[in-house]
Amino acid sequence: MPFVCPGKLSWPELVGVDAQVAVATIEKENPGVQAVIVKPYGIIPPIFSCARVVVNVDCDYIVRRVPVVG
Repeated sequence: MPFVCPGKLSWPELVGVDAQVAVATIEKENPGVQAVIVKPYGIIPPIFSCARVVVNVDCDYIVRRVPVVG
């Protein structure tokens, strides 16, 4: 049986939102995760983690991709 991460897993409603607002929203809606801001061309470790949400932002710190657990 595959492992399933608990809580909310994605936040499509945060695309276009300021990064700090997105981080606060994510960590409030799923207290078991830490939201990590990744700038353009930033490197994301290729290890899946149920405790991490990647928040991809542009140069103006606006969310550009749907934040997801991983």
